[in-house]
Amino acid sequence: MAEEEIKKKSFFGRRNKDEKRSEMSFVDHLEALRWHVVRSVIVWLVITIVLFIKIDWIFDKIIFAPASSNFITYGKLCQFSHWLGIGDALCMPPINLQLQGNTVSGPFMSALSISMIGGLVLAFPFLIWELWRFIKPALSEKELKYSKGSIFWISICFFIGAAFGYYLLAPFTFNFLANFTLGTGGAYKYIPTLDDYIDTLNNIILGCGISFELPVFVYILTKIGIISASFLRKNRKYAVLIILIIAAVVTPSPDWTSQMIVFVPLQLLYEISVFIAARVDRDKAKKEWS
Repeated sequence: MAEEEIKKKSFFGRRNKDEKRSEMSFVDHLEALRWHVVRSVIVWLVITIVLFIKIDWIFDKIIFAPASSNFITYGKLCQFSHWLGIGDALCMPPINLQLQGNTVSGPFMSALSISMIGGLVLAFPFLIWELWRFIKPALSEKELKYSKGSIFWISICFFIGAAFGYYLLAPFTFNFLANFTLGTGGAYKYIPTLDDYIDTLNNIILGCGISFELPVFVYILTKIGIISASFLRKNRKYAVLIILIIAAVVTPSPDWTSQMIVFVPLQLLYEISVFIAARVDRDKAKKEWS
């Protein structure tokens, strides 16, 4: 009898807890969401203010670094090219990029943009954690078990992608654009604006950071049942073609070695996604047989 009473108490305890969750009104959900958003905005603002205070150092050492001829990537790629025995194939020509401004508020707005985007990048793990805290009560114990470590992996993938864009794609992009000429008579003089440079760098970093979330997206979609490992294997040839096109676009140099530097990491991401999807499929099959 004692055991049955304990079971009933635990059962009704869970039921009451679930009922409280289900009885939360739309306003209650909005209130919970509001505090998650408030905390996220506070953290983002604090980081943004700190970055704005140090904006001169950040611009000189971080933002403008990929457009400088002494950027670490240029020397390392050239050394890597010689180590591979392909000569100067990966050695980029010197870059001398001068930026112009055509508005009175340009420097201030650019500094604000750098600080805000930088704050978003640095606060990314906290923002994901707050989002996780908001959706966590709606997840079952099984879903909570599968989602362990998700914040860590989402953050790692994002920062690896951001670093890939900053240290690899950005130098290729700025080097190509700075040395690209239109016409032979010198009628066109290329002097990019500060806003254009910052927007391009932001798009590269954020775009690569999101692109490197591919394994995480595949894991979620496979769990839901939208895709499978067999689907990814079946469409691998199309994925290779799309990745080759992307590599050709972001590295306009006709040299195949520079395109392979972009292609290999992206293709590796796809293969990792196939591996993850296969593991999820195996886990599903085991549970069906058990």
